[in-house]
Amino acid sequence: MPRYFFNTRIGDEVIADPEGEELHNPDRAWEIARAMIHELLRIEGMENLMRAVLEVTDDEGDIVLEFPFAEAVLDDTDTSDMPTKH
Repeated sequence: MPRYFFNTRIGDEVIADPEGEELHNPDRAWEIARAMIHELLRIEGMENLMRAVLEVTDDEGDIVLEFPFAEAVLDDTDTSDMPTKH
C-alpha cells in the first residue's frame, strides 16, 4: 500500500510530515488532506493559515496533491457521497 506524506507549506516554510500514512489511493489522500485542513483551521484559526497549502507527497517525494487551505474553506459542504475532483 502506498505511503503519503502531508506537508504544510506556508510561504517558504515547510512543516514536514516525517511518518506519512499508508492509504489505498490518492483519492483517500485528498479526503485525509481536507479533514486535516479543517481540523487545523478549527484549532489554529484562519488568519495565518489561509495562505497555507497542504502538499501531499508519495514515497518518492513527488507531489501528488496540492490542497490550498482556502480551497477547503470554500468547499465546506459535505462531499463524502460524491466522487472527488482530484
